[in-house]
Amino acid sequence: MPRASAGAFAMPSSPDGLLAASRELAAIAQAGLHYAKDPFDKERFAHVLDIAGGLLQQTDTTASFTWPVELGHPTPKVDVRAVVFQKNQVLLVKERSSGFWTVPGGWCDVNLSPAQNAEKECLEESGFEVKALAITSVRDRDAAGYSPHPHAIYKIHILCGLVGGTARQSNETSDVGFFALDELPPLDPSRSREDEIRLAFEFLADPHRPAAFN
Repeated sequence: MPRASAGAFAMPSSPDGLLAASRELAAIAQAGLHYAKDPFDKERFAHVLDIAGGLLQQTDTTASFTWPVELGHPTPKVDVRAVVFQKNQVLLVKERSSGFWTVPGGWCDVNLSPAQNAEKECLEESGFEVKALAITSVRDRDAAGYSPHPHAIYKIHILCGLVGGTARQSNETSDVGFFALDELPPLDPSRSREDEIRLAFEFLADPHRPAAFN
């Protein structure tokens, strides 16, 4: 079960505080719905989940989101990104949904390792075949400074070597290209950050450096 916080609860006033409180309540409710045996307890936890959704709808960026009832103990979601360099230029794809650019990647699929997910996402979104080489960073999305998201998320950036393929668009991407680090196009703030790309480039220059994490 999620940890119980000691002391009195103070209603947060900022959007970030409301998001954190909503996540905490949702995690408690989802774990309770999974572990509770008594039907009345399940009903109470379902009500807590509704309250968590109500808090979330008071934030500007998540007004239409409601918490789902998930099976099992709630944990952060995993977003994996394939960082690919060619002649000191980084591979980026343009997202159809936002019109901004990002390192290829997305949610990890089950039955695939992080490396396999990175390779799959890159091929699907860019048309390039790559080989996962090393993890350059593992970060909590909030602490790394990305735009707000309802879920708690760990982002894994994986340095990949270019194997083959040609640039092509996909259902998710409208353009594909390689860019110099000092000429990056506008990045999607919910998916990619310049500092993560530069960390991967530094790792490429010195593969013995440790992966960054928070």
